[in-house]
Amino acid sequence: MASSKHDGSTAPTDTGYRQELHRTLGMRQLLVYGMIFMVPIAPMAVYGFVAKESYGMVPLVYLVGIVAMLFTALSYRQLSKVFPVAGSAYSYVQQGWHPYLGFLAGWMILADYLLVPALLYAFSATWLSGLLPGVPTWVWVLAFVAFNTSVNVVGIKLQAQAHFVLLALELIALAIFLVFAIHFVFFAGHGAGGWSLAPFYQPAHLDGRFIATATSIAVLSFLGFDAISTLAEETNNPRKTVGNATVLALLVLGMIFIAQTYVAALAHPDYESLNADLGFFDIGREVGGPWLYLLLIIISVIATGIANALPAQLAISRILYSMGRDRALPGSTFLAHIHPRLKTPVNATLLVAALSIVLALVIPEEVILKLVNFGALTAFLLLNLTVFIYFYIKQKEYRAIFSYLVFPALGLLIVGFVWSGFDRTTFLFGGAWLLVGIVLGAFKYRNFRSLEPAA
Repeated sequence: MASSKHDGSTAPTDTGYRQELHRTLGMRQLLVYGMIFMVPIAPMAVYGFVAKESYGMVPLVYLVGIVAMLFTALSYRQLSKVFPVAGSAYSYVQQGWHPYLGFLAGWMILADYLLVPALLYAFSATWLSGLLPGVPTWVWVLAFVAFNTSVNVVGIKLQAQAHFVLLALELIALAIFLVFAIHFVFFAGHGAGGWSLAPFYQPAHLDGRFIATATSIAVLSFLGFDAISTLAEETNNPRKTVGNATVLALLVLGMIFIAQTYVAALAHPDYESLNADLGFFDIGREVGGPWLYLLLIIISVIATGIANALPAQLAISRILYSMGRDRALPGSTFLAHIHPRLKTPVNATLLVAALSIVLALVIPEEVILKLVNFGALTAFLLLNLTVFIYFYIKQKEYRAIFSYLVFPALGLLIVGFVWSGFDRTTFLFGGAWLLVGIVLGAFKYRNFRSLEPAA
């Protein structure tokens, strides 16, 4: 076993785990990681669809998203202070509430993180095949996987440097669009011709159905902010830095989402005429010409296939490593192996790469997407409950009513509301995955009171 709880050897820490990963990250690197994971230009890919569903009030949808996910982000912040270890929801629920429920949280977050890279590779390969139809889809998938896996295996420091470059590319492309769109609206007098409240406020459409739709879209758009917690054991001062970076990344990305979608709405107020798949790119062509249309598509491919998939693969490898060293999964010794020189979970990283290739080429994208969303939100439910259980019940911190009772309760209600709205197919696939986790967890653990699963 690569490391053991309560093992006092090799630089012991108060987390109960032996320090094996290389600590090198600070607030700046974590913030950039979170921003890259959530993708600053993510609204470009879904703008046309969201605009039609929200009557053109896309920036309002993302404002709802900030509010909706803020409470879950605060729950991550509270738990990261007392459990500064890799593993995200798995580690927090396991140590804060119950080992068996922690396993289930980890199992469900696996359904999210394990499938996200495959989904991103599939999307990127499909887009590139449209631009270069002579190149088979599988070639693009292999190229993306090979590049990202190489960076991940080499080490966290190289990836942190790559994140800065990739983030810069996305923000430069976004800045170019904003400059042309602002000139198009405010100087050339096209589109809305100036400021407008319509993208935020249309009283005729603000009803219960809109709130339900907006909340569902918004919450799913912000998935990924929680990945920062997977880097706790590679972070300096994780008790403070991880939680603060999680909340800050959510707020910063939310503001960027709102800004770009508001300007896009001003440039093209007639949301009904937008193409659901290429709406934002069409607006780019309208305000800047064909070259801007092409630029935005190319940057979106890079953002998805590399900038987003790179940290996604990193996150799931750390979760597999964390569950592996606890012997919570089959093949745990293999998953918990750390490269002696690079200090990275090389086996877990290579496994994710292999699975990503198979899943991206075999499983339909819509099936992967449904299971990703179900897994993440199920883990969020357990995480919000854990804040209340650990701080309010176990630690009896009754005075912090908002931090340990009100905020996690709001997070639970919002996530539960979206979770309950999944369609039958999602519940079918997600429920089957959950059932496998329940059986596997019962088999692996000697009893539900022990932190040590059966070997």
